[in-house]
Amino acid sequence: MSEPVTFTTHGDIAVVTIDYPPVNALSLTVRQGIDDAVGRLNQDVALKAAVLICAGRTFIAGADITEFGKPPVDPITPDLMLTIARSQKPIIAALHGTVLGGGFETALACHYRIAHPGTRVGFPEVTLGLLPGAGGTQLLPRLAGIPVALDLITSGRQVKVRSELGRQLVDEVVDTESHDALLDAALNAGRRLIDSGAAIRRLADVVLEQDTQYASLFAQWRDRMAKKKRGQLAVQYGIDSIENAVQLPFDQAIIEERRLFQACRESSQSRAMRHAFFAERRCAKIEDVNESAQPRSVEQVAVIGAGLMGVGIAICFANAGIPVVLLELDQTKVDAGLDKIRSNYERQVSRGRMEEAELARRCDLVAGTTEYSALADVDLVVEAAFESLDVKTIIFTELDAVCKPDAILASNTSYLDIDQIAQVTRRPEQVVGMHFFSPAHIMKLLEVVRAADTSDEVLLTIVALGKRLQKIPVTVRVCYGFAGNRIYARYGAEAQNLLLEGATPDQVDSAFRDWGMAMGPLQVVDLTGLEIGYKARKHQPNLPDDPTYFALSTVFVEEGRIGQKSGAGFYRYEDGQRLVDDGAITLIRETAARLGIEQRKFSADEICRRLVSAIVDEGRAVLAEGIVQRASDIDVIWLNGYGFPRYRGGPMWYAEEEGL
Repeated sequence: MSEPVTFTTHGDIAVVTIDYPPVNALSLTVRQGIDDAVGRLNQDVALKAAVLICAGRTFIAGADITEFGKPPVDPITPDLMLTIARSQKPIIAALHGTVLGGGFETALACHYRIAHPGTRVGFPEVTLGLLPGAGGTQLLPRLAGIPVALDLITSGRQVKVRSELGRQLVDEVVDTESHDALLDAALNAGRRLIDSGAAIRRLADVVLEQDTQYASLFAQWRDRMAKKKRGQLAVQYGIDSIENAVQLPFDQAIIEERRLFQACRESSQSRAMRHAFFAERRCAKIEDVNESAQPRSVEQVAVIGAGLMGVGIAICFANAGIPVVLLELDQTKVDAGLDKIRSNYERQVSRGRMEEAELARRCDLVAGTTEYSALADVDLVVEAAFESLDVKTIIFTELDAVCKPDAILASNTSYLDIDQIAQVTRRPEQVVGMHFFSPAHIMKLLEVVRAADTSDEVLLTIVALGKRLQKIPVTVRVCYGFAGNRIYARYGAEAQNLLLEGATPDQVDSAFRDWGMAMGPLQVVDLTGLEIGYKARKHQPNLPDDPTYFALSTVFVEEGRIGQKSGAGFYRYEDGQRLVDDGAITLIRETAARLGIEQRKFSADEICRRLVSAIVDEGRAVLAEGIVQRASDIDVIWLNGYGFPRYRGGPMWYAEEEGL
């Protein structure tokens, strides 16, 4: 196996090349190679400068994830960054691909940065419950200013170097994506630095002047992040470390940065978020498929239904560059659906997130039709019609008749039996579930429902397509509600049980929001509408023989209280405000009395424990029945589909950590 770091010379300029597939991560061998190269550069009197460049598809994309959780081995990354920064001869970083985390810190430690136009840089550490721990919180504010550092380090977002902000982060952007051109430009930059005779420009030497506005700026960011990223330790520590860049000398601030990094790394939050990171990469692996099976190409799709979900799904395909036909039986509905798609893109243009040319390109990918015959040549159809088994079987019978023999037929059903739907076709092996979560073009989760007869080839095709759509695909088996909504139903039932036993809607929602959930369970059901679950339960084949099971939803719907859309549900809604409603509490108490349930007071801790336990108990059942492949798949579903706090790792991880 070749060395991951090689050292060559172009006259008096050294070229240090990292070639450590797939993403040139900062593994121990790479760190050792760079450390040796910098030493060699400074010891060789014939050499005047060096270029640090990477082979393959990207510059250093970050730390080596296989080393997470292992004891550090010298040279550790922070020490390596100081070695680069303190080089007596200039080092030019030649950037391409995704320059993230430790890779971006490496670029900042270098003395000049040159990049391909498609390069993206950023600090994603916050998504792992960490902060940049190798100088990032000190070098970035010295390069681009305090506000930019606060933005990038607390958000974890990536920035394109060709953007207005990105050009502040590099010294030069080359004209083409050619690797040879990048190297030539870096060598030319090195030659200019040598010929100029100027002193080496080290970011570590920049002194940030005290500014009276900084105190209020940091306070504002702490307040903002406390609301936007509630409970996340790493975000607040990141702000602390950036503030140290102003208040402390560089060497002392670096020591503090490392201390804060280690505190984050050892925290339960970072363990949970690292678990989530690996779980999301593991979930796409299907354990029991034939090794010879390969995914098919999907180049033309159709979506049945131009409602909210159908439009969102069509946008997903257009965003991925896949032509899509939107079908409704009424031309007015087709036109309305196409208008909604265009309006979505127009909003992105107005917010500066998309160019007019891109809007036109994506809209051109979407066509509308009222005729099933227009779907004769598509590779995939996604049905997103009304949630009725009768309606869906009629649609699939029609699709089976008009679509080409190898077309895949998928249903977006949230609850219904894919096996029953498949049996009305002559191709059950090509029927699968694609359960998008609303809004479909925003939510990352995609439940891929593997029916009894779904072929391995079809399953792999949909999982690969999910990735192409930039979704997180989780494979599940058939049961009522699949994995996500089946567990969610148990969670919703437990929330209503708490009400019957004496808690109020606001107590339940506030407790679980404070615990970290994006929204409380009763707030959610009011937003989506109580009648949806009410109607779904009418068709559920195996409801529990329990008079308390969603008893409150039944009472509320039959009283006309279906949530926000009717002005009243578990809360009252006036002028866009959600208000505590005495009428709802009266109905709850009356229902509890009729069912013979004695009411009592609850602490926030007990409310949260009851709700989490309900999720976990049903998750265990789903796992035991083989509906999901692994417990971490449930975590992925709840993190990406139901607003479970990422810093708690997902319900199954949290239960394991807490001994539940």
